[in-house]
Amino acid sequence: MKTLIVHYHSFELWHAPSWIRERLQQEFPGHAFIQLQNYDRVPEEISDTNVFIGWSLRPEQFVAAKRLRWIHSPAAAVHQLMYPALIRSNVVLTNSTGIHGPVVAEHAIAVLLALAKRLPQAMQYQAKHEWSQDQLWHGSPRPREVADSTVLIVGMGSIGREFAVRAKALGMRILAIRENPAKGLEGADAVYSSAQIDEVLPQADYVLLCTPVTSATTGLMNAARLGKMKPDAYLINVARGPLIDEPALLDALRKRSIAGAALDVFNEEPLPSSSPFWSLDNMLITPHTAAVTERLWERHYRLIVDNMKRFLAGQPLLNEVDKSRGY
Repeated sequence: MKTLIVHYHSFELWHAPSWIRERLQQEFPGHAFIQLQNYDRVPEEISDTNVFIGWSLRPEQFVAAKRLRWIHSPAAAVHQLMYPALIRSNVVLTNSTGIHGPVVAEHAIAVLLALAKRLPQAMQYQAKHEWSQDQLWHGSPRPREVADSTVLIVGMGSIGREFAVRAKALGMRILAIRENPAKGLEGADAVYSSAQIDEVLPQADYVLLCTPVTSATTGLMNAARLGKMKPDAYLINVARGPLIDEPALLDALRKRSIAGAALDVFNEEPLPSSSPFWSLDNMLITPHTAAVTERLWERHYRLIVDNMKRFLAGQPLLNEVDKSRGY
């Protein structure tokens, strides 16, 4: 069996370390593992590849991969792989949901608390050497407690479930949107279907987006839905940029029709220096660092090894993606 590993990214942590191949080769000595540092040689290596580990494979490369049986993405989101040829094929697709859940949930809690306590504004005053007690108290909204406030979690996958545990420990009321409410509460106080989001949004003090990008969720938070949020509510996105209609959000933030937003992801990354988001005082920007942790690739490796053993034994794989749904 031949496994091709191509997980290149300009950001060092997202780039697969060389020890991945070395340890896999030691773990499975009877099989071939090839790791590329860029995509240049993918066309010549893909034709006899059985397993591909990477977050991106072009449609023409997939068509050329006649022996391919399994693709594993070291990312949770797989929308970039959802092209017709792969969807129609018998190739199994798995992702890394669960790997990022705990650390991204921590990040979401951190920015929620920062927004509630108005820490971004306090730091802006700090940069100006101003003691801002009066300004923060008389600002809108005021610093506030998170206990007894309501958070709406859109998407109850690994991140949503991990976040719910942490938010409940803070005394928050948790509402959840999930495609299939029959799957249960999983830590929420109430769960609703995707079709009910418009009626639930007005109840939320915080709206957390952690749902996959699909045709149904692209542009999920548009002008109409932003308009259903409370004027003192905050929007948090730790999933993917396309979930938000960015011009609509800019308009809402400028008009202060919502209190503010904390975004870790954007439609274009890196966020251009010319983006108007940078200059908004009710905007908290983090540079797609919600999943950053030194433990990341060790977690990836354990999942890959577990699934490799299952694959070789003909057993069902963990984190198999439903290609018809895109997650």
